[in-house]
Amino acid sequence: MNTPSEKQSLFDAVGGLPTLQRAHKIFYDKVYAHDWLKQFFEGHSQEAIENRQTSFMAEKMGGAVEYWGKEMKVAHEAMFITQELFDLRHQLLDESLKEAGVEDGLRARWLKIDGAFNRKIVKDSIADFYHETWPFKQRVIIPKPEHH
Repeated sequence: MNTPSEKQSLFDAVGGLPTLQRAHKIFYDKVYAHDWLKQFFEGHSQEAIENRQTSFMAEKMGGAVEYWGKEMKVAHEAMFITQELFDLRHQLLDESLKEAGVEDGLRARWLKIDGAFNRKIVKDSIADFYHETWPFKQRVIIPKPEHH
């Protein structure tokens, strides 16, 4: 139990791993069903992605969980992620957190942490993206479906 002088971590405040796991299951069900976003995850196990995101956010929220995945910028550097894609993903996360029962104030804090990674993964332009040098990496560029 926290004393008045101790500040509860966001991880504990939202309900720990069970809440993160529930929210990420809802979220990635939406992502994997979305005709544009799902294409970035082809060939990747949804369960593995959910687990990785859960440990990543648990660590960022102050939980005693270690994230062993790649650094955010490195994990996304070969993907052409626009601000529109980032905003779409962020909107689905917000919906998922509501569905998972995350209280409004805690949801806002969660979304703030998530939003802080925008500058590490969003690319300003396709021209700049093509100027990056990754001799052995396949670039992932998924055009926006016409019906969006």
